Amino acid sequence: MVFFGVLVAGAVTGSLPEHAHPVRRAAPGPARPDSAAARHEAVQRAAAEAMADGKSPMEAAERAVSRSGDRWGAVYSEGEYEEFQEALDGRYTGVGLWARRERDGRIEVTKVQPDSPAAAAGIRRGDRLRSVDGGGVDGRPVTEVVSLLRGDAEDAPAGTTVTLGLQRGTRAWTEKLRRAKLSTDSVTARRLPGGGTVIKIAAFTRGSAAAVRAALRAAPAGGGIILDLRGNSGGLVTEAVETASAFLDGGLVATYDADGAQCVLHADPGGETTRPLVTLVDGGTMSAAEMLTGALQDRGRAVVIGSRTFGKGSVQMPTKLPDGSVAELTVGHYRTPSGHVVDGRGITPDLEAGLQVLQRAETVLSGLGNAS
Repeated sequence: MVFFGVLVAGAVTGSLPEHAHPVRRAAPGPARPDSAAARHEAVQRAAAEAMADGKSPMEAAERAVSRSGDRWGAVYSEGEYEEFQEALDGRYTGVGLWARRERDGRIEVTKVQPDSPAAAAGIRRGDRLRSVDGGGVDGRPVTEVVSLLRGDAEDAPAGTTVTLGLQRGTRAWTEKLRRAKLSTDSVTARRLPGGGTVIKIAAFTRGSAAAVRAALRAAPAGGGIILDLRGNSGGLVTEAVETASAFLDGGLVATYDADGAQCVLHADPGGETTRPLVTLVDGGTMSAAEMLTGALQDRGRAVVIGSRTFGKGSVQMPTKLPDGSVAELTVGHYRTPSGHVVDGRGITPDLEAGLQVLQRAETVLSGLGNAS
């Protein structure tokens, strides 16, 4: 699943997040030609004109977004946008497989969701995925393979079938699976032998902040926390801010501009501030996950370990088009508490670490515990 960027709460609710407090607004008047409002108007106008001419509003909107030069601008069909909202609820239609592409181009199953169609068929982690509905998948991007499994191209609903070609060792076989509505656990926790706890946040779906708080309550008293944000591509900013609130005693999380309005995001007071905290990041840490990382780093709450984050610090807002499709255009960019611009730059960790990042984190966590 892919989660799209910062402040998608606005995309879901049609308003800025409840934690956003405007501190300056532009004077009223006509939209500047280069403003986000003007770009939204241009896309809506192109879609309306296309519909009046009997053409596709979505295709016209896509051309208008492309001409706008908006790096993160995108147009989604009505069905795609509904799936997007379901994903933010931690739900999706699929067969319950996670996969990655190996260096030789092969696609390998990395995880099988319990109680999913894939699990019922006996598919295991480490199995090779050779084909989907008869088409070979070697060398294809994982995002395309996932799209095929979900049936995105044909808007395949739950109950439709997909045939997988698989291999385990020397055994090759096919499985016909029926897609289902599935739920994901975006937050998982596990104990470390030394008494610490790793809390992994895969994405900021609804309820993820509450799950983090529950994991904190269940962690051994006084034990350190490793907050693993590697591969977290973002999600709902309200959940990211509430997660920050779990580790901060109020204060600034981020500031952002949204087409004339300067806003701030604050944590709620009363978070856990005594436990040692290490945050893990990599090039797949994006968007709302970068917002959280920047807040914990700038506020001196966590030691950040890993590699430079992706650098997706822009704010998108939606526009509904006449045919039900949705255009999302960038309206601004956010900054960390110290004023660091994330978009295009990312966040540099306090300590660089590669394959041994978790071991490095445990060492640092132990040192933080001794220092406290």
